[in-house]
Order: sequence, then structure tokens, then C-alpha cells
Amino acid sequence: MDDSGGAHGFTSVDSQARPGDWVQVLDRVAAEPFYAAYKQRLQELLRPAAGGVFLEVGAGTGDAAQALRSRWGAEVVAVDSSLTMAAQARARGLAQACVADGHRLPFGAGRFDGAWADRVVQHVAEPGRVLDELLRVVRPGGRVALADPDYDTQVLDIDDQDLARRVLRFRADVLLRNGTLAHRHGGLLAARGLDDITVEARTLVVRDPSAVDHVMGLRTWAHTAAARGHLDAADADRFVVQFDEAARTGCFTYAVTFFLTAGTVPAGWVRPG
Repeated sequence: MDDSGGAHGFTSVDSQARPGDWVQVLDRVAAEPFYAAYKQRLQELLRPAAGGVFLEVGAGTGDAAQALRSRWGAEVVAVDSSLTMAAQARARGLAQACVADGHRLPFGAGRFDGAWADRVVQHVAEPGRVLDELLRVVRPGGRVALADPDYDTQVLDIDDQDLARRVLRFRADVLLRNGTLAHRHGGLLAARGLDDITVEARTLVVRDPSAVDHVMGLRTWAHTAAARGHLDAADADRFVVQFDEAARTGCFTYAVTFFLTAGTVPAGWVRPG
């Protein structure tokens, strides 16, 4: 789940003035072919089978959970930290959707055949603890899968590349709690003793600036950085001018790489520490 400029918006959806706006953001994301394709591949890495029971943590509107249930005939339980999102998932037909914190999942050990978290770890306060909870509730031989963009991989084609890097760095290091962690997910699974670890990369390339701006708020990042004291106001204004000029002339390109990571929980897995 992406955060379009607010301070970790998806960790505090219910406290926003208009929480329903986040539902619209997720719906716009779900309509993009890139997102639909990687989401399907992430579920394939879970190796779901009919009759299995799977968990999605940070399920948002529940559309991905619905897709897994429909495509593979598996049972899916969806949790999200937001009451707004859980209610939306239930309204869309996902009966087993509830509010829960990924740091403290309300399920017994080995309850699920697999679990996944899509664009969630980038937002959480304690990534290791959330990962340990995913592993705890999955049976031995089950799969855990993660997907996140890694904002260390960002590029943006505007005229002033130094300015672009400073704004992208703000996105990576300030706007997100764990914006550069995705390329390390494989290592985190290996350190926990998982087997059969798979890491795949999918790069989102955006040529239409309105698409990325409406979903991620990219055009606003520079002024957000200035408002928080990370960039001069004049540089923020210049960023927007160059952003708009790149869009006008057809030069605009933004890209960021997503990492899809999965592994198998071994027999006798014990939470570290």
C-alpha cells in the first residue's frame, strides 16, 4: 500500500479527515496493469491450492484476498489495522475480514497454509516482529510472501538530476518508515531459517505523470519536503516547474523496482529471541 504524501498514511487511515479517500487510492492502484500482474505473481509464489487456508495481512479493501479465493478455491482470512478497510472488505463480500495489528496477530501457531503482506512492511513500526508473526501463524511447509517497492531504486527524468535525487531521497528516507528495505526481505527470511527462498524484481515504469501523481502524489513530494525543512521552498517550486515541463514535452519517466520475496517455513521453526 502506498502513502501519497502523508506521514505513514496507511498506518493511520481511520484518523484521517476523509478515510474513504484511501479506498479510492487502492482502487486506482488495483486498476493498473502493473499492479494486477505482480499481485497475481505474488500469490503464485504462495503456491495456493484448493481447500487451503491463507492469511493476508494489510489486506486493504480485500480485493487481492478475493482474487486468491476465486482463482484457487482457497479460504482466505484478511486483516488490516484500519476499521475503514476491514469494513470495506466485508462490504465487498469478504466475510472473514477483521481489524488486527500485524505485530500481534490474533491467531494460533500454524493456523494457515500460507500468508502474505503486499506493500505493508514499508509502513510498519517493527518489520522483524511483523515478519515473525507471519511465520508463527503459518504451518511448517507453508509459504510466506512479501512485496514492497524499494525506493532506493527510484529514478526520475527531470532536467535537474541533483534536485530529483534529493526529492526522491526524501521519499525513501522520510515519507516511509522502511522505504528501502524491500531488497533485504530475502535476507531477513534467510536469517530466520526459511527454505526455498525466491526473490523476483518487477520494475514499475511510468511515462504518464498523471498516473503516478494521482496514486503516489509524486508532484507534491518536493513541497512536502520543504514544509518539513528538508528542502528550500525555491527548490520545491523549481521541482514542480521541471516536473510539469517534463510532462509537457513528453520527457517524463519515473521508475521504481518492486521486490517479490517468498520462502517456506521449515519444520520446527521457532521465533528468534
